[in-house]
Amino acid sequence: MKITEVEIYAIELPLIEPFIISYDTYDTMPSIIVKMTTDEGIIGYGEAVPDEHVTGETWESTYMVLKHQLAPAVIGHDPLGFEKIHELMDKTVYQVPAAKAAIDIACFDIAGKKLNVPIYQLIGGRYHEKFPITHVLSIGTPEKMANEAAERVAMGYRSFKMKVGTEVMKDVERIQAVREKVGEDIDIRVDVNQGWHNASTTLKGLRALRDVNLDWLEQPVDADDIDAMVEVKSKTDVTLMIDEALHGAKEMREIIAKRAADKVNIKLMKCGGIYPAMKLANMAEMAGIECQVGSMVESSIGSAAGFHVAFSKKIMKSVELTGPLKFSKDVGNLHYDVPFICLNERPGLGIDVDENVIQELCRHSCIVR
Repeated sequence: MKITEVEIYAIELPLIEPFIISYDTYDTMPSIIVKMTTDEGIIGYGEAVPDEHVTGETWESTYMVLKHQLAPAVIGHDPLGFEKIHELMDKTVYQVPAAKAAIDIACFDIAGKKLNVPIYQLIGGRYHEKFPITHVLSIGTPEKMANEAAERVAMGYRSFKMKVGTEVMKDVERIQAVREKVGEDIDIRVDVNQGWHNASTTLKGLRALRDVNLDWLEQPVDADDIDAMVEVKSKTDVTLMIDEALHGAKEMREIIAKRAADKVNIKLMKCGGIYPAMKLANMAEMAGIECQVGSMVESSIGSAAGFHVAFSKKIMKSVELTGPLKFSKDVGNLHYDVPFICLNERPGLGIDVDENVIQELCRHSCIVR
């Protein structure tokens, strides 16, 4: 089987509410959808959601690198040859993991459809039956975040990821307000998105949060400062997760060598797709570091791909792929049984893609043959 055509769509996914994190505010979520066709007529879909603050890729650059470099490079190759596809992409262009993830996911979707199995059967089989969904609280006033959390508890949610990362003591007020509102039995995970920058500021925040009982603290310091994570870890008993500091095997080796975190947040858009994500999970498992599959706020396509990775590995302890729940219109129909996600047994990604919606949300498109 050979790849004969790659269609590329630059779209903007409409958010129900603005998504606010420490370094940006999104009113819509820019995404690149890839539709890959083979000589057997099998179609696979992939997605890239780039973030210039994390991988250096923009929506525009991702579209162009797919159009001019990656899509032409894979034409004529077997989509089931995952190792060769990645080697080919790596030789064609350095880094650009979100762009490579779009090609990777489309290849896995084709492979699953060709073999008539879900993607998770291609990467270890299904281990988990279901995952609880964590609701993400965008940065807001303490009162707004606390009230939103209370509303979600009433809907059945049992855990929250709080986005913070402004001035540390204002963030402390936000976290304390949510804890007071939801009580002690709800898990609170705090994602700073690098916003506290260094170890001293982070430790100041943690001292003030001593009685709040955090489930874990995620990426409080600058991504390039692994040593700051090591310092924080040595001076607190709060569970620490690394996110932006982990892209590929190079960073994972340093994290393992320095014992810089208790958990790592693996994202397909940071590492290049399903195939490299599984490699990172295996490395973490050997080192006894727990994993999460995280979100760059992908549509049903990218989110489904992440769920297949999460469901197939014992070391995956949590998932935060909630993009489809944030969109007023989505390109696919990934199903959530809120507050849980339960994957089906359909081949490939296991979702239907609505090409009419892709066309409606599309800003630029091209076909590579």
